[in-house]
Amino acid sequence: MSDVYLLDKARIRASFSRAADTYDVAAVLQKLVREEMLSRLDLVKIKPQAILDAGCGTGHGSFGLQSRFTHANVYSLDIALGMLQKTYVQQPILRKIFGNKKLICADIESLPIASESMGLVWSNLALQWCNDLDNAFSEVTRVLQPDGLFMFSTFGPDTLKELRAASNNGHTHVSRFIDMHDIGDALTRAGFSAPVLDVERHTLTYDDIKSVMKDLKAIGAHNATNGRARGLLGKGFLQNLSDNYEKFRTDGKLPATFEVIYGHAWKPISMRSTGQGVSPITFIKRK
Repeated sequence: MSDVYLLDKARIRASFSRAADTYDVAAVLQKLVREEMLSRLDLVKIKPQAILDAGCGTGHGSFGLQSRFTHANVYSLDIALGMLQKTYVQQPILRKIFGNKKLICADIESLPIASESMGLVWSNLALQWCNDLDNAFSEVTRVLQPDGLFMFSTFGPDTLKELRAASNNGHTHVSRFIDMHDIGDALTRAGFSAPVLDVERHTLTYDDIKSVMKDLKAIGAHNATNGRARGLLGKGFLQNLSDNYEKFRTDGKLPATFEVIYGHAWKPISMRSTGQGVSPITFIKRK
């Protein structure tokens, strides 16, 4: 990956923490993809005792997984502390009263999780914030138990293609998203067996460019690439961006395309991790 597309993790952490209170209202696509991923679990016969929600956001994926696998320990991990705080506040009251708090503030590329401790690793629209997909997949392989399942969604290269085309001032304004075939190759390199991937495209529509940017800001999806402009963008840039985006207007609306890649793969029974890792963080009430 070109250095201009490397992601500033500190900026990502801060952006998503700030967006925790506005995320759920604006995260229409994230909810749609989450429900699709949960429905796909109907086709898989697993009974994991421990589940990692990697990139949990405000926690709704974790809650859905806990409802489906009632006897499992579900660990919610996110790089942004604000998202974890929102997850804690929003969790079902019975879980809050009687359950252990399994919240982990960490990066998917460096999981503070014990090796071979998870039966299922789930990640909904979070992998696009990784700089090194090979490293992230290696970490997932390490923490999965043999015959454990990795299920994920992420954005493909057509995501926000209109915004990318409309931005032409010499800086990067949209992250570079990885092609489905390259993701499949990375899964194979990480040792997963028979990865299965497919893609769907969704188009959200807006009245104007300000509404597009407002939604992206509300979910914390700020431009975090190294090649971004570091100062305030002037009115000239914003007007130019608006004018260029107008070329895509159809039926009175501006489109924003999102290419969603779904994938799942199994860690082979014969594959055992060698890393020791760190035990998952739990907060247990003392009797």
